[in-house]
Formats: sequence, C-alpha cells, structure tokens
Amino acid sequence: MEAPCMNKLKQKEFTLASLTDLTSSSSSPVVATFSCVDEVTELRFQESESADSFSFDLSSAQLFKLGALQLVCVCDSSNSTKENSFSRGVVIKFRDEKESKDFCDSFEEWTKDAVTKGSCLPNGTVSYSSSKFDNKIEAASAKMYFHYYGQLLHQQNMLQDYVRTGTYHAAVMENRSDFSGRVVVDVGAGSGILSMFAALAGAKHVYAVEASEMADYARKLIAGNPLLAERITVIKGKIEDVELPEKADVLISEPMGTLLVNERMLETYVIARDRFLSPNGKMFPTVGRIHMAPFADEFLFIEMANKALFWQHQNYYGVDLTPLYGSAHQGYFSQPVVDAFDPRLLVAPSMFHVIDFTKMKEEQFYEIDVPLKFTASVCTRVHGLACWFDVLFDGSTVQRWFTTAPGAPTTHWYQIRCVLLQPIHVMAGQEITGRLHLVAHSAQSYTINLNLSAKMWGPGANQGGILQTSSCKLDLKEPYYRMSQPQVYPVAQEPPAQPQDLQIQSDDLEEVELLQQNTNAQF
Repeated sequence: MEAPCMNKLKQKEFTLASLTDLTSSSSSPVVATFSCVDEVTELRFQESESADSFSFDLSSAQLFKLGALQLVCVCDSSNSTKENSFSRGVVIKFRDEKESKDFCDSFEEWTKDAVTKGSCLPNGTVSYSSSKFDNKIEAASAKMYFHYYGQLLHQQNMLQDYVRTGTYHAAVMENRSDFSGRVVVDVGAGSGILSMFAALAGAKHVYAVEASEMADYARKLIAGNPLLAERITVIKGKIEDVELPEKADVLISEPMGTLLVNERMLETYVIARDRFLSPNGKMFPTVGRIHMAPFADEFLFIEMANKALFWQHQNYYGVDLTPLYGSAHQGYFSQPVVDAFDPRLLVAPSMFHVIDFTKMKEEQFYEIDVPLKFTASVCTRVHGLACWFDVLFDGSTVQRWFTTAPGAPTTHWYQIRCVLLQPIHVMAGQEITGRLHLVAHSAQSYTINLNLSAKMWGPGANQGGILQTSSCKLDLKEPYYRMSQPQVYPVAQEPPAQPQDLQIQSDDLEEVELLQQNTNAQF
C-alpha cells in the first residue's frame, strides 16, 4: 500500500518494449512504475502477462544509456560490503525515442528526490541519493578541486586579488536595496567573504554553502564577526545536494574560472538558480562575456617551439630522443598560455560571446560553440587567439562591470592565449574567420578546439575561398602559467639573441624581416 512520501511527484507508469535481466537471456514486455511506498521512492517493474514484479530503491539506483532506445538500470546491493557492488541489473528497451527520453527525465526527477527510508533533511543535511555533481565529475578531479579550495593559502590568494574583492564589495554596497532585508545564498562560499558583504549590506539571512573543508574556516571567521554571525548560516555540502529551509531573493557567487568557464562552477551556479532562487530574484554576477581577438607574438611562438627542442637530442647519454620530438611539440602547443600580455599584440578589434546566467541552462555549458570573424588591422603573422572575460553585476541601483581584459588592472585570472601550431599570414583589412569550440569533460574543464582561417584579400576576393587555415586542440585543464605581469615589448619585436637554438627556414627569416619593416613603417 502506498503511503505519503517526502517528495511531491505523482506516480508515473511506462510501458516498456521489453525488460531483460542481466543474469538471464529471456525478455518480456513490462510496465515500469515510479512510485513512493512506505516513504521509499522506488521503480517497480511488473510483467504484463504475470503477477511477478520487483522494485529498485531509487536512492541507490543508477541508469546508463546504451543507445537511443536501450538503457541499463542497476541497483546497489544493500548486503554487500564490496565497493561498487550491485544486487540486480536490467536492460530496458523502449518503443520509441520519446518514451526513452521521458523515462530518463522521470528517473532523474525521482532519484533527485529519493531519500533513504526514515531519514530527514534538516537545513544543510545532504541527501543519500546519487549526486548530479558526482555523476558528471570524476572523483579524482573533485577530490583535488575541493582539497585545493580547502586551503587558506589559496583563499588568501583570491582575497588579495583586490580588483576581484573590491569589485564584489562595491557591487554589493552600491546595491544595498537588493540585499537589505533579503534572503541570500552564497554559492561556493569559500572563506565566507561574500556572505559577510551581503550581511553588511543588510541581508535578512545568508546561507553560505561550501563543499570543501573551507566551510569549517568560514564558520570560524564568521563567528569572529559576531555582528554578522547571527545572520549567516554556513552549510557544508554541494549545492546539488543540500536542502535549504527557504527560497533566496539573491544569489551571490564567484563562479568564474580561466576563460570564464574553467572548473565548471558556472553549472553549479545555474543549478543553485533553478533550485533556490525565487522568481524575479537577483544574481550577482548576472551576465558573463568571453572576449576574443587574434594576436601576433613572435617571442611567445618561438618560446613554445623551443620547449620541445630538448627532444631533438640524438645522443642523450647514448639515447636517441628524437622519436618523441613530434609528441612533445604537440604537447606544448596543447597548453593554453595563461599570462598578462600587452594589448598592442592584438591584431584586430575583439568580439565577445555572451553567457546570461539568468537564462543559461546547465546542459548548454556542456558544449559552447563560437563562430569567429575579425578584420585584421595590421600586416603580420597571426599566432593564435587571445581570450579574456568580464561579468556584469546588474544591480537595481548601479550596474558594475568586472573585467580581466589586457591593459586593465591584472587579476589572478590574467588572460589566456591559444597558440596555433602554424601561424597564418594576414594583410591589413583582411578577414579572419574561424571557430572556437569548447567541449566540457569530467575533469571539471574543457577541451578547446580552435580553427582560424585567412580569406583571400584584394581584387577578386569575392570569388576566392579560404587562402590558408590553421588549427589547434588544447586542454584548458593543463595551462602553461607563463608569467605574472605583462612583458614589455619593443615597438618592433626583434628575434632572440641566440636564434641558432631554433631551426628556421630561410623563407621564415625573410618573413620576419618583412614583418619588422612593415611594423616600423607604421610608426
């Protein structure tokens, strides 16, 4: 007999094409029902032509997709002490893709609300159901991530980024009307500094949610500020898992990573929006923009190429290293370069891609595709694409932007540059097109696929196609941290003092000389 359950979902049935037990070769049509029995949410399978049935406890069930019409559902063994042990598994087949999708959506809804029998979820308690975060992020990456942000030295590094911390403080204090008397949720609270800013602005109550060990330090820091402590509750847990006693009027967070999206914290930010933010609630920050522009930097390109020259040793203690030269060269160019660079290295006006945190769906962060189109302002060799970001705090009183642009005060994000394996030559006025394609992966970062092309320029260009193209594939998780401050470049870049370290073809030397002559002519 069904009993009242903690979740408010209505019982739902699906008629399956067939159901096959993993331990059996036989299959038969089955009706699958999501329901709540004795305060336990379950998925019940009932054979159409018999009274036989069995159930999976949704608090321990997992679903895997084999194809458009085929899934595998497994249930954890409650009696086994072995890790990753399952008591039963079934292969589910559907009649069409719509039924398959509806079943997956229902499974996600019911497992999210599934609670172990007899347990409750007071403020800050984490459910035992399978975490959405854990399902998409590999355990080793999550462990390292939370360990990193659980250390005070890294929190200090962020707090001492005065551009970052000062902008957040100003955005909150300039918009006191958005915080005064309001309920605020701090998403990924860290040290709790943003929670205390919200309390200083008059927030009615602040829920500071932090999954790392930093939550314990945040409690200690907040307790040491008694005038604020009574209005701040620190909750240790993931946003995807915790329960809060009330909806929020305001979300505040610092979810930005390198290239804005690195670490995939923005997904957690929009999950918090969907779970906890009241209709018409405020988000600080509100909108993010990824800015992009092609750049020319002969020094950087030669530096990257020189890194792999070690592997050209043909007699390194009697060993020929050259078989690995190609792989090493590819490896160095697969690292995005993180540094603060001189904006004069940009060879075209920048463009930007907008990410609206109030509207963006979590799934839209899994793959981000940006068409590129620029017009070169100088004659040069383009060595890659430079990127930076800014975010908007859209307050009711003041709209404040925070930027990481080259030439602006440097932040701990710096800027990022994707270096092409092969530069492309452009003339002033020539069109540069391409594509920046970001694909999320389970190590809390992105694979970057960059393609740049120079279209034919001059008389007859409207009849011509692509003149030259170059591409690269990079892992945003493994950047090359090059320097902490912008390097001072001369007006015309000169070749390194010892060019013999790099094998350059005579044609390339002529191109470098031509580049220098063109640059000098402009000044």
